[in-house]
Amino acid sequence: MANLSQLKFAMATSIFLSAFIFSLFVLGIVYLLELDIFFGLIIAVGGSVLFILFQYAIGPVIVASTTRLHYLKPGENPWLESTVRDLAEKSGLPLPKLAVVPNNTPNAFTFGRTTKGATLAVHEGLLRQLNQDEIRGVIAHELGHIKHKDYLVMTVLSTLPLIAYMIAQITLRAGMFSGRRRNEKDSGGAILLVIGAISFAIYLITFLIVMRLSRLREHYADAFSAYLTGSPHHLESALAKITYGLSVSPKTPEGPRAFYIEDPATAKREISQIMQKKNQYDLDQDGVLDERELHLAMEHESKSTWAKLNYLFATHPATFKRILLLKEIEQEMNSGRYTSNKIYLHV
Repeated sequence: MANLSQLKFAMATSIFLSAFIFSLFVLGIVYLLELDIFFGLIIAVGGSVLFILFQYAIGPVIVASTTRLHYLKPGENPWLESTVRDLAEKSGLPLPKLAVVPNNTPNAFTFGRTTKGATLAVHEGLLRQLNQDEIRGVIAHELGHIKHKDYLVMTVLSTLPLIAYMIAQITLRAGMFSGRRRNEKDSGGAILLVIGAISFAIYLITFLIVMRLSRLREHYADAFSAYLTGSPHHLESALAKITYGLSVSPKTPEGPRAFYIEDPATAKREISQIMQKKNQYDLDQDGVLDERELHLAMEHESKSTWAKLNYLFATHPATFKRILLLKEIEQEMNSGRYTSNKIYLHV
């Protein structure tokens, strides 16, 4: 059982844990380098804050430029505009900016600095491969991310492992280079290698914290979509189509993968594992995995130890787990016991 306050608590806890671990890491570096603690902390904290603000400022610009999205003008896509307007009004959200990405894969994402300035972008492939009800479910999911302010939390939180990773790369390379040139009295290279190793460990720990929160927020956005549209089945169908559609794309995954409704890399891995055992999952032996067979295959594959380990590093939950959550909500809706104040009950 969950509610929105628990998502906010998970966000706050993730930020606190990451910041606390990162602070210990900074203190360790200050100690190893024998710096003045006050001066070292000012440099480290000030530099981290500036880096976070820099990423917050340029993040939307980078996303817009790397995805080559096109902002829609009024009347350019009447159905999409009216659908987003209708769902945004029901959500109590201001109308986000609408954009279309010239990409044939089925996907969508949101980004921005504030709720009022958020952008909702859909791929051309999504508009072509999904029906209108499924697209509606996807749009409601993306509005859920805006409602929960996921884009802001993830932008800030993901900065800490990035900083640790950059420090690890720099110090490890500098330490190895120094090690080849230092004499016995010079321990600088060894200190740099120790800092590099610690930095990489901090990167892994904070990265796992960020990924856990990233997967959790997807479940909350799925539940929000089910409530907003009143039809969880359409998002179930959309997720199955999106996962399969992304898996067959020949292109290398790129763009803001954590912000997509489904991560292309995760989708490719999920489906490739299933297709290797296609004959096992093709129950009616017609050469094609229908929706039911695909769901059963995803369920079976998600239970393997290897898959569970992989998902520790994944931005999104297993597709089957997302579909299972939506099915539970659908059953409750059909029973007549579903109420709007318990929309996150099954998360």
